[in-house]
Amino acid sequence: MDLTPAGQQGSHFPSHLPYDNRMRLLLVEDDTRIARFVAKGLREQAYAVDVSSTGDDALYQAAINTYDLVILDVMIPGRNGFEVCRELRKSGQRMPILMLTARDAVEDRIAGLDHGADDYLTKPFEFRELLARLRALLRRSGELRPAKIAVADLVLDSGAQTVSRAGRSVTLTAKEYALLEYLARNAGRVVGRAEIAEHVWDETFDPFSNLIEVYVNRVRRKIDADSSKPLLHTRRGAGYFFSPLGDSDLADEGDESASRARAKPASSVRKSHA
Repeated sequence: MDLTPAGQQGSHFPSHLPYDNRMRLLLVEDDTRIARFVAKGLREQAYAVDVSSTGDDALYQAAINTYDLVILDVMIPGRNGFEVCRELRKSGQRMPILMLTARDAVEDRIAGLDHGADDYLTKPFEFRELLARLRALLRRSGELRPAKIAVADLVLDSGAQTVSRAGRSVTLTAKEYALLEYLARNAGRVVGRAEIAEHVWDETFDPFSNLIEVYVNRVRRKIDADSSKPLLHTRRGAGYFFSPLGDSDLADEGDESASRARAKPASSVRKSHA
């Protein structure tokens, strides 16, 4: 399988996903080499990715987590991909499902589609084709999103994964970018920690850590430090609010959050998500 598409530079896959939310995916693949490279490439596109290697574990993960899309290999241990796809649809889950198979028989593709899959990709495949199919599935499922997001003088280019504030380039890590994009796409409403954890982090996230506060403060320092109008606010006891508007109900707790971050550094979390 070619997991190194043309145009790859260094360890970074090409970034051309202008249409989707870059949210949370479930990758079901028992070949550890394939799973590792595909998950790595998707995470470099700012996705949160959970990986399952068996049909039973995939159904368990889908039952306890919310996924925006499932990449499902047919030949997996236990219940195969066809059975998993059928069970997901029987349970009422409507997220797009992209099935992977090493067999190119027409009967296999028909079986996958008949069990509820939305698209089919035959191994070996190029990573960029996988990305193109993800884009197509998300467009079909009504998840069309603009290539650029503007909130006041902040502009995010989701195709290039770049950010600028008042014309000044802002450098962010992949996880900082994913957090900022999620907040920007939900500008104007309060977003709680649980929602952020569900859509921006994967299954290894420790809900008892202060990792979200640490990342919020990193992003706040980078986008609001040189501006008289802060965009990222904290609403005490509720979550975070992304807006250029002054609101007397909004309490910006940057100093308080920073103090908590200093009291419990990110290194105390059991796994780094930088």
